[in-house]
Amino acid sequence: MNDSQPQMRDAHSKYSPAGKTHGGVQHTSFSAPGKNPVGEVVLVATADGLVGVYFSGGKHVPDIAECGPRCELDDDARQRDYVGMSESSTSIRRILRQARMELSEYFVGKRKTFTVPLDWAHVAAESSEFSVQVWRLLQGISYGATTTYGALAREMGSVGLSQRVGQVVGRNPWSVIVPCHRVLGADGSLTGYAGGLDRKRWLLQHEEPSAAEAGRLF
Repeated sequence: MNDSQPQMRDAHSKYSPAGKTHGGVQHTSFSAPGKNPVGEVVLVATADGLVGVYFSGGKHVPDIAECGPRCELDDDARQRDYVGMSESSTSIRRILRQARMELSEYFVGKRKTFTVPLDWAHVAAESSEFSVQVWRLLQGISYGATTTYGALAREMGSVGLSQRVGQVVGRNPWSVIVPCHRVLGADGSLTGYAGGLDRKRWLLQHEEPSAAEAGRLF
């Protein structure tokens, strides 16, 4: 789960934001700071926004070859970083840097919300309208709060859509930033998580440290 090199697969998934028809994407990766099971985080972006946040070794991670060139980020944002780069590459680098910074702050308890732009249009081009609507709903789940697959299904029009909603939630391309980890089973159980249940458990406890005292199952 914590391999130093990101493990990528499912490149041609319908829900993969870095699919073969896309151009103008770049990626980077970093190790999540602090004591947690998160490990390596892979970021993929266009000039318009982030299109992927994946945990190395998780499910539904696109093939590295479909994520564009690797962008090596220095530890600062000095202007020299952008000398000689195209406008598109400069924008991608800034988005990847912002995403890395905000996620790093989140993992050490210094951030509860994210401002890095997401390229919804890019992702929607290879995803169903239903999927995009579900992922939009996930954005409305506040830090420290949880919901269920059934509740999301009702918001989508019918509790009978719970299984379909669950499948879509599992393929959310923006781990943590679009908080699919805040969705639980009807009985409060963790159920599946593309990044692994250890990561999901840690993310929930990180956001709600008193959860165990409150009787939560995770």
